[in-house]
Amino acid sequence: MSDGLDSLVVIFTEFYYWVTVVFMFLIHVGFCVYEVGASRRKNIQHTLMKNTLVIPLVTITFFFFGWWIYFAFPAFPLMGGFIDAPHAVPWSELMGTHMGGAITVQTESLNAADHGWWARINGVFWAAFLLFSWTTASIISGAVIERVKTQAFVIIAVLVGSCTWIIDAAWGWSWNGWMVQLWGFHDAYASSVVHGIAGGSALGVLCVLGPRLGKFAADGTPRDIPQNNPWFVTVGLFLIYTGFWGFYAACNIPIIDFNGPLVLANGNEPFFTATNIYLTPTSLSAITFNFLMSLSGGLLAGYVLSKGDAFWSYSGGLAGVITASAGNDLYHPVEAMIIAMVGVWVAYKLHYWVERRFKLDDAVGAVAVHGYAGFFGTVVAGFMLWGYPSNIAGADSLGWFGNVDGVAAINPLGNFLGAVLMFWGLGFLPCWIVAKILNGLGWLRVPREVELAGLDTHDYGDAFPYFPYRDTAMEEIDRQLAKGQG
Repeated sequence: MSDGLDSLVVIFTEFYYWVTVVFMFLIHVGFCVYEVGASRRKNIQHTLMKNTLVIPLVTITFFFFGWWIYFAFPAFPLMGGFIDAPHAVPWSELMGTHMGGAITVQTESLNAADHGWWARINGVFWAAFLLFSWTTASIISGAVIERVKTQAFVIIAVLVGSCTWIIDAAWGWSWNGWMVQLWGFHDAYASSVVHGIAGGSALGVLCVLGPRLGKFAADGTPRDIPQNNPWFVTVGLFLIYTGFWGFYAACNIPIIDFNGPLVLANGNEPFFTATNIYLTPTSLSAITFNFLMSLSGGLLAGYVLSKGDAFWSYSGGLAGVITASAGNDLYHPVEAMIIAMVGVWVAYKLHYWVERRFKLDDAVGAVAVHGYAGFFGTVVAGFMLWGYPSNIAGADSLGWFGNVDGVAAINPLGNFLGAVLMFWGLGFLPCWIVAKILNGLGWLRVPREVELAGLDTHDYGDAFPYFPYRDTAMEEIDRQLAKGQG
């Protein structure tokens, strides 16, 4: 890097993404703390280790093939093949320590300027997407606590964290993804790209896994299974809020010349700005307004709907941010707040309706908070942002559902189809199929005796002694289980 300004931009971008990764790590810390608080004491160690295993397994698999998938498969399936991505294959010199300089292997898609850029940016950009992968896989972890086998969970975590979610990112979370170019799909901060697919994936597993013993009475009435430690749940969710700042920042390109050769190449005066993942201008100021307003709207909606229940108040804050995330690069702050409130109402009501109607036991409301809220928020963004360009000006696309000066326009149908594809097509269906296979092999769910005794007792030698709850509701559950009615 010889040019002073270009070098400064690259080094700043490198440090920027490194900082977002540090913040996003708090999301995973939050999931661990939160799920330990939501589990009963007899399952704490199993819950913690299951979530911890996401880190090494998804990291290694994402290094070997997940990162390549993002760059290689933006085209419409079966029509465009894959794009050469020499910087993203595991044997590339740019997937390791490198300072730029001369190109060892010349390819059509990697020139000298690209080589210097990827030498500095590749590792931190990869890590930012890796943390998105951890988040997507960990969302499933909370939904299935206290009854899933470790080996089943890690198989599903790798499937989602290094395969299905990164396919949907290639399609709908890149300026040249086919859903963006043809459908006008827009999901700036991953309402569906991360949260919708994770919620759909969790739903697919839960439909096969079944409820925890004692969750439903003999007449089908759902019971409340108390949390082991409400304080841990509180701290965990606040850590997730904190990590979400890094998540939002990592969805942006921090500084780029919008009129420069990387974007428009139209010869105008330089215009340096932050952009979203689609390379359209936004600012950290704008998303700060909208993040805090959607968080606040979600917290208030959760508090009112649940009549002050702490779990749903905090979860409402998270659901509010997730609902508004699809359009938080362009919303007015008041719009973000109102959309968040409505999204929390949708998620809360659907959670309990599905629980009663289909006897679905989502232990932490993950399908609702991430899946239903993310789906709803993506659809709403299609209406609220109808007509805005979906990607960088000058993109070689007219789109299937309208255009703005040759650029695919954001529209309700494109966002609805995208939400359906991510929740059901790439989320629910693959995980339901894999869960059915694992269940057929006897690998999915722990035996009844192990579940009653506690997964820690079976896997970890009673690492945390289990002291039965004195809560009246739990004593009644224990009595019914003893009689074989659970």
